[in-house]
Amino acid sequence: MSEAALPPCPKCNSEYTYPMDALMVCPECNHEWSPEELAKEEAASVIKDANGNPLADGDTVIVLKNLPVKGAPGPIKAGTKVKNIRLTDGDHNIDCRIDGFGSMALKSEFVKKA
Repeated sequence: MSEAALPPCPKCNSEYTYPMDALMVCPECNHEWSPEELAKEEAASVIKDANGNPLADGDTVIVLKNLPVKGAPGPIKAGTKVKNIRLTDGDHNIDCRIDGFGSMALKSEFVKKA
């Protein structure tokens, strides 16, 4: 890598990083990381809908299939539009409010971007 192409430290944002074997090292905070693993983690952290479109906070999505809800008399119907979603970490990575059901957590694999 050329000196201009060296990435800054992901921990402290120092620009004085240097390569050491397969790792990058920050002399200011002594953080060591692998650029390949960091790129994989960043790519995995993007939350996508069932069609592969990236989702963002505030998006509107449509539910693709009937989703049963514990304690509710019926499921969330396919085609239900959910506005103003919030993305979170975890298994159910969408927090939202659905009319008639209240606050819910959904999986991104069961919705598509509207």
